[in-house]
Amino acid sequence: MNHTVLKAIIYDNHEMIRNLSIVDREYDFDVQANYVLVGLRRAGKSTLLYKIIQDLVASGVEWNQIIYINFEDERLNEFTVNDFNDIVAVQAELSDKKGWFFLDEIQNISGWEGFARRMADFKEHVFITGSNATMLSSEIEQRLGGRYLTKHVTPYNFREFLAAKNTTFTDSTLLGTKSQGKIKREFEEYFYFGGFPEALSFRDKREYVSSVYQKILLGDMAVRNKIRNTSGLKIMMNKIAESVKDEISYSRLHNILKTVGIPISKDVVIDYLGFAQESYLLFAVRNYFSKFVEKETTPKYYFSDNGLLNLFLIQGETRLLENLVALSLKDKYKDQVHFLKSAELDIDFFVATTGTAIQVAYSVSSISNSREIDSLKKASKILGEAQRFVIITYEEEDLLAFDGIQIEVLPAWKWLLAL
Repeated sequence: MNHTVLKAIIYDNHEMIRNLSIVDREYDFDVQANYVLVGLRRAGKSTLLYKIIQDLVASGVEWNQIIYINFEDERLNEFTVNDFNDIVAVQAELSDKKGWFFLDEIQNISGWEGFARRMADFKEHVFITGSNATMLSSEIEQRLGGRYLTKHVTPYNFREFLAAKNTTFTDSTLLGTKSQGKIKREFEEYFYFGGFPEALSFRDKREYVSSVYQKILLGDMAVRNKIRNTSGLKIMMNKIAESVKDEISYSRLHNILKTVGIPISKDVVIDYLGFAQESYLLFAVRNYFSKFVEKETTPKYYFSDNGLLNLFLIQGETRLLENLVALSLKDKYKDQVHFLKSAELDIDFFVATTGTAIQVAYSVSSISNSREIDSLKKASKILGEAQRFVIITYEEEDLLAFDGIQIEVLPAWKWLLAL
């Protein structure tokens, strides 16, 4: 590879990154580790690399130590696996100090894995991103042989969303009527259109989110998995969106599709659900009480961004609220998030590590027959791990006391800021 061209690419990227104003994301990185960034399409993986670079420079790393290369750059169309050594050579020409290598969309270069493993073995600092359409996180971990840590990048959480909208808050400002009003206004946008970073700059946010969904569906799922007839896949996603809040088994989903005339087998349904999760479009929350097989086959499915779910719904506020709670809990607590379902209990979410039982109700007045409250009261007696009891609403707040337990009623926007 021509070193002059490589240097031009590196310097162009330095200038671009230097001039960007980037929102702080809530991710921590160990400077001694190498990372692969994975996650939902357009969640901000590349921008997170830019922010890491800016922070390194602010800490004293020189720009000539920074090698950022996006392998979708058309100037690299002829780049092959044999040219990777030129990247290392150019870094040595630019600086006598140790380099920091940021390799974006590296999957475009066949055979990249060997170079990435060798860089880690030589104790270089390396950060990698890849496209879900060709490289899944599970495959990355297998190919890199444990030499890299995987960081799952999601769209903005609500705090990050507010920062991107230049809306600041403190515990004291949250008490003010005007401050609350501004945050509630921003929350309404976040609730319906989600947290894709680029969506903030679009006037028609729904159209932007729809374009992202089409790329996930047709690119990350259909093209990658060679699905020729996508009509069944599209209808299945519609049915899953309509079933958010409810447990849904493979058999039930298969039967639903059969009733609307979609002739696909249950095995294909299972495959499609796997593809959706591999592409980070969906994630599953499982019953804390279930046996392993039941956990795997009868979960609840949620969308990884509220804007994506909202594409399918009309007046779907109750589903949007539960989906937002689910994805926020999943983002923070990973696989420690469950729901509780038994003959005696029906609780929307339970986080065992914090002992928190959560019910979701759009309005306290919509709590039917006190199912949510009765289950929380029972959980306090049956489930020893349960120590905190919460009902999350769209905007209502209260503190309830029943049978010796306190139940916090919190508006979603306030709960998200404290999560």
